[in-house]
Amino acid sequence: MTAEVLRDPDPAEYRAPESFERFVADLKASARASGEPIINPRLFSSALSMDIQTLAARAHVHRSTIARAQGAEKLQAFLRDAIRVLGAAANINGNLPDALFWFRNEPIPTFDYQTPEQLVSDGRADDLLRYILSLRAGVLG
Repeated sequence: MTAEVLRDPDPAEYRAPESFERFVADLKASARASGEPIINPRLFSSALSMDIQTLAARAHVHRSTIARAQGAEKLQAFLRDAIRVLGAAANINGNLPDALFWFRNEPIPTFDYQTPEQLVSDGRADDLLRYILSLRAGVLG
């Protein structure tokens, strides 16, 4: 981490940075500010231009969980898996905005044209990571 002091990003006004590293740094700054070592679901959803209802549906939790129980394991597990996948995707294409677009919108033929977001929601993050790594190795690419 750099010597730069990170401020706690405001989830309502947050926009995804260009780099995955900065995104993770922003998530860490938010965790430090809250005093809890959890991923801020509102910051995450803002970065992906995702409403809270959609995030709750993808994480298979009630929408009130986002506000009242941010540390709920089911929610945090979805967020951690999504971040793992986004990190791998950003590593391949070089920037976070393209990885975010891919995650939310691009259907993958190998997975019956489901988007990465749908796959992570279905608990298939490890399958998706293996796919990404195979692309990086040139097996499918």
